[in-house]
Amino acid sequence: MDPVAANLSSAQRRSIGIITLSALALFAIVRWLPTGTNLSHMDFRVEGKGALEFCDPANPQFIPVVAARSPVTLALKSGWAPALEKSVSFALTLRTASGKPVAPEDLLIAHTRKLHLLIVDPTLSDYQHVHPEPGRRAGEWLFTLTPHRPGTYRVFADFTPAATARGLYASADFEVPGLVARVARSANSSVEADGMQFLLESTTLLQARKPANLRFRIRRTGGAGPIPLQPVMGAFAHLVAFSEERSGFAHLHPQEVDLSKPPDAQHPELTFKITIPQAGRYVIWAQVNLGGTEIFVPFATDVLP
Repeated sequence: MDPVAANLSSAQRRSIGIITLSALALFAIVRWLPTGTNLSHMDFRVEGKGALEFCDPANPQFIPVVAARSPVTLALKSGWAPALEKSVSFALTLRTASGKPVAPEDLLIAHTRKLHLLIVDPTLSDYQHVHPEPGRRAGEWLFTLTPHRPGTYRVFADFTPAATARGLYASADFEVPGLVARVARSANSSVEADGMQFLLESTTLLQARKPANLRFRIRRTGGAGPIPLQPVMGAFAHLVAFSEERSGFAHLHPQEVDLSKPPDAQHPELTFKITIPQAGRYVIWAQVNLGGTEIFVPFATDVLP
């Protein structure tokens, strides 16, 4: 007999037994408690080369959604054939690799919404940010949009599963009939729209694989005056960068995160960080809320090797 066990009194052995049984009971109760979602970490587990990598919130990366392997599939079905400048309804379905539908209770709210769709045409000239609403079927989400360009539109889904609390992405395409015209786009750091001048400048050279700082400013074109900049999706502005190949995107948020401290009303200025892995031409769309009206403006920029 083990000498240690031999020295234990019956009372000591009884105490150890009670403690062990109590720990096992507590573990069983915790495992039984509902988690608020029917999905587990295993539903989103991805291994192997080419798997989707998560970005660092403090240093946003370009997410290679198309090339990477996502544990969620995205399927699109339109109510009728999409057509230029005509509203069309879509039913979007999200499913995990094991086939489970991804319902609203399976997602966390990120930037005021559970599901974000970043939709862009092949020329990067029409960008729309859409928030679908849950449908009647499990895993079904509904939305409408009006395409302003012909060609193959790409839909990027941005969401955060409750089972992992980490951002995930998926993509799908839909076709708008018509001839896709070539867009001659030169690099620009200034756009005028709605009586405002929007400026986006890099404080350093934009180079592949190197973190860079971006400065976004708004000025009135007709003279001085307050600029009614208001929050949109929990931030004073959003930037979304697309490559010409539409292989993925980078969704950027300003470093000025305290909404109780808005930028200067006369000359608002916001700063962003970004790291882009490959050289090439990119289009960065800025989204702002001016007096209750959302405005989207594009900036073309070159990333050097």
